[in-house]
Amino acid sequence: MKYAFLIFFMNLLPQYAGKSLRRDDGYPKTFEDIKNEIAGYTDIAKAIIDLAVHGKAQNRSYERLAVFADSIGPRLSGSKNLDAAIKYMFSALQEDGLENVHLEPVKIPHWERGEEFAMMLEPRNHSIAILGLGSSVATPPEGITAEVIVVASFEELHKRAQEAKGKIVVYNEPFINYGETVRYRSQGAVEAAKVGAVASLIRSIASFSIHSPHTGWQNYQPGVPRIPTACISVEDAEMMSRMSFRGTKIVVHLKMGAKTYPDSPSFNTVAEIVGSKYPEQIVLVSGHLDSWDVGQGAMDDGGGAFISWEALSLIKDLGLRPKRTLRLVLWTAEEQGGIGAEQYYQLHKENISNFDIVMESDEGTFKPSGLGFTGNAKARDIVKEIMTLLQPINVTDVYDDADGTDIDYWMRDGVPGASLRDDLSKYFWFHHSQGDTMTVQDPNQMNLCAAVWTVVSYVIADMEEMLPR
Repeated sequence: MKYAFLIFFMNLLPQYAGKSLRRDDGYPKTFEDIKNEIAGYTDIAKAIIDLAVHGKAQNRSYERLAVFADSIGPRLSGSKNLDAAIKYMFSALQEDGLENVHLEPVKIPHWERGEEFAMMLEPRNHSIAILGLGSSVATPPEGITAEVIVVASFEELHKRAQEAKGKIVVYNEPFINYGETVRYRSQGAVEAAKVGAVASLIRSIASFSIHSPHTGWQNYQPGVPRIPTACISVEDAEMMSRMSFRGTKIVVHLKMGAKTYPDSPSFNTVAEIVGSKYPEQIVLVSGHLDSWDVGQGAMDDGGGAFISWEALSLIKDLGLRPKRTLRLVLWTAEEQGGIGAEQYYQLHKENISNFDIVMESDEGTFKPSGLGFTGNAKARDIVKEIMTLLQPINVTDVYDDADGTDIDYWMRDGVPGASLRDDLSKYFWFHHSQGDTMTVQDPNQMNLCAAVWTVVSYVIADMEEMLPR
């Protein structure tokens, strides 16, 4: 009997050559099958591109963002402006005819910079442009007047620890890249306090400057004194470095009125196009609605939020309904460390097996080049194939690793993730500064970004099978 079964099984092998058995005795698609399935979306991809780049939706994401940014302005965590922005978007998404538009409550930090200024008193009077860093404490009401010590690194600070006591530490660290250099902003106050400094001023984390300070979040550590901290312009940091190198004594007066309030109620803003076949399965597209309290938050991250909204609008305009639910989430309090996103993750992680991919655009919406992707090799191959649908606009590259504070929680637990990759050559000129305004944005580039975001999210949401993990 066993030989008869063996002969029967061997007779089946040619029929299923190259295929592997599923646990449920079904037969999965080969990669060739998947390529053919993706190729079947060529016409839909072309329709999305035509609508976004050339058709009636041309410049729509830019124009929507301009009205929003000009009307609301900057949107700091805990501020009335952020509250107004969330109410604005809740109404706008409803008016756009999207489904399940709702707000999910969270608690977020509430810090305000208050009045702040810095003045060099020696060797001459000079007004120093500053922006206090998020979560910084205030100076005493009368301010702090102290001699300055200028260092180029944490290593130099520690070597000169005895000199730093009672002084204001000025960091003149060179900009290498954001990921490497930002530690001076986030840890500068702590390291200065450890050697007895009374305040720290950090050269802005910027690749270019026109006397423009760039703010951002910083972190204190338990057991380390909390000292006031702010960013200064590249020009002032370099000037004080030159003065110090010559042996010139530098004295600065610093006054900061920063204050931290109890956490504030806020919301992640959600809208959907409900899936036609697997509505419980989710393809998530996102950007963050909050910003810093300078500029307009148009680039960081108005552009990312609005191309994510545009993805759902384009799909709706074309009368498409993917098999899976396409969910838009506009995060709150990303700038403080993904606070709204972390609470969203805690609320929804019990359904993690139903999240197909999480996508976030938070590095500008300049000329796109492709996607950053985090996932296994099989999923990467599928995404690479999907990107070939964007050949008409020459945006086909897939890079290692998706970036996104708000989607990291999901990616760490194995959910595939994607982030928009675009031309970052000028991004850090404007990042977290007064320069982050609509003037930075380009409608044609936003059209291309919206087309990329829409094609990728729609195809993944509509394919018969979820991305492998």
